[in-house]
Amino acid sequence: MLIPDPDAPPVTKASLRRVARTFSPYRGRIALVGIAILVTSTLGVINPILIKILFDRALFCAEGCVNLDLLYGLVALMVAIPVVSGVIGIGQTYLSNLVGQRVMQDLRNGLYAHLQRMSLRFFTATRTGEIQSRLSNDVAGVQSVVTDTASSLLANVVIVISTVAAMAILSWQLTLLSLGMLPFFFWLTYRVGKARREVAASTQKSFADLSAITEETLSVSGILLSKAFGRQQHETERFRSENRRLAGLQIRQQMIGRSFFATIQIFFSVTPALVYLVAGIVIAGNPAGAGLTAGTIVAFTTLQSRLFFPVGQMLQVGVEVQSAMALFDRIFEYLDMEHEIQDAPDAVEVPKDTVEGRVRFRDVSFRYGEQWTLRDIDLEIEPGQLAALVGPSGAGKTTMTYLVPRFYDVQEGAVEIDGKDVRGIKLESLGEIVGMVTQETYLFHSTVAENLRYGNPAATDAELETAARAAFIHDRIVELTDGYDTVVGERGYKLSGGEKQRLAIARVILKDPAILILDEATSSLDTTSERLVQEALRPLMAGRTTIAIAHRLSTILAADVIFVVDRGRIVERGTHEDLLRRSGLYARLYQQQFHGGEVEAECEDGVVLASGEVVRR
Repeated sequence: MLIPDPDAPPVTKASLRRVARTFSPYRGRIALVGIAILVTSTLGVINPILIKILFDRALFCAEGCVNLDLLYGLVALMVAIPVVSGVIGIGQTYLSNLVGQRVMQDLRNGLYAHLQRMSLRFFTATRTGEIQSRLSNDVAGVQSVVTDTASSLLANVVIVISTVAAMAILSWQLTLLSLGMLPFFFWLTYRVGKARREVAASTQKSFADLSAITEETLSVSGILLSKAFGRQQHETERFRSENRRLAGLQIRQQMIGRSFFATIQIFFSVTPALVYLVAGIVIAGNPAGAGLTAGTIVAFTTLQSRLFFPVGQMLQVGVEVQSAMALFDRIFEYLDMEHEIQDAPDAVEVPKDTVEGRVRFRDVSFRYGEQWTLRDIDLEIEPGQLAALVGPSGAGKTTMTYLVPRFYDVQEGAVEIDGKDVRGIKLESLGEIVGMVTQETYLFHSTVAENLRYGNPAATDAELETAARAAFIHDRIVELTDGYDTVVGERGYKLSGGEKQRLAIARVILKDPAILILDEATSSLDTTSERLVQEALRPLMAGRTTIAIAHRLSTILAADVIFVVDRGRIVERGTHEDLLRRSGLYARLYQQQFHGGEVEAECEDGVVLASGEVVRR
């Protein structure tokens, strides 16, 4: 028996009500299913009653002859009833499956939409495989229960009630004999269901872990890493270990309660024999048979056999429902996560063509955890200016750019666009205003054209070509096997780093944002390609506010204003010439860059350069 998990949430009325609410949009169809179940389940009781009449009045009538007229009528009814029930059952099955699939569709859509609105912080702290498991394995795990259980539970309840009533009418003594052990079985079902529910939760967690391992190690990046370090065997063993754990959990989930259900099956199988035995003893002791006729006994055992299957199924359903609740809990756990970044009640839309592009950091402080990443940042970028953020790695430059489109919200101060706090602008509108070329270029496993149209779904082929030419990538695209229809592979691995960067720039050109953020936009390019892209970026940056980040100082020499960031603070600001004359941190960084070095990190004593030299503060 499984040791109970103290952290496993109990099945509460609130949980059941919440699950029930997922079905509420389909009340009309559910009502039709319920009516169909009531009709078919009630019709099922009629045949055993007809059997009693057939035996006692048609086959063995008082006169000792067969009543053929009555026999024909009873047989006709006994044939017609299953046909009618079958036709109704087809419609019932269709409707119940339709409702079940719609509920699953709603759960998947709701979960995906909810996750799309989660903050970047959630995705940096959660494995992709775990998220995929919630969307696929957990929802799929409750699918059969949602599709089948609701209708079968109602059908079984109606069958049991109607059958027990008919059995009691025939013989209340035999009914008590048949049902005497059921209370014990129901109690045992609860215990078995609780244990299986706990195993189900552990099983789904193992599914998530296995999905995460698969997603991480079988991606192009994961394969490259394992091959580069010769860790294929290690990853294979890690997968085998988790897979072995999952298989063990699934076996335990299937085997828990197997002896219990075997006992039920044995009990239900031998009960008819006990009925025959008791009936025989009663008839032997009382020739009148205490009202037990052959028709009564046959009808009773027929009803009894009809009762055993739904009762066994109801006991099984109880176990399955408790297991499914563990999966619902995992789904609701994600749905209950609050959106850290969301529209304020008074948020407004700001049309892109009305934005001047003035960006202001007003006494901004921000932290990911306990320590401050940015502290007291106060700066202003005028419309149309090219502002460069310069500083060692880890200084906070990328974090600053993430605050403009509200990937994160500041803890203190405010980030403003044209004097309006970005928290007061609707997220969808803000997404149109700000465009980014990030440090890590991401391309979908799709065609070049579809990746470019991510920036503007309505873009024509001519506009795609214009943007590609502006980013100096058109000639390379037409050299590909299928030109703009070439599939670039997962994350664009069929292209070089520089080609992906230029595609990303073309994608932003198509978006035509009012504010442009370039985070190491030329970091993957060789010197020739970098110069080409720099030229392509000039018309893109013209007339719009641009915030550029680069460790390569050569990419920001043309900036209107340079902000030097160090340890989360602005330590210097001005033009390139002004900062050089001050002989401060910027001048030291520039001097090192001019000699071919590159800033990599920082330490307590100063900046650690690629050469290993420490520039003292």
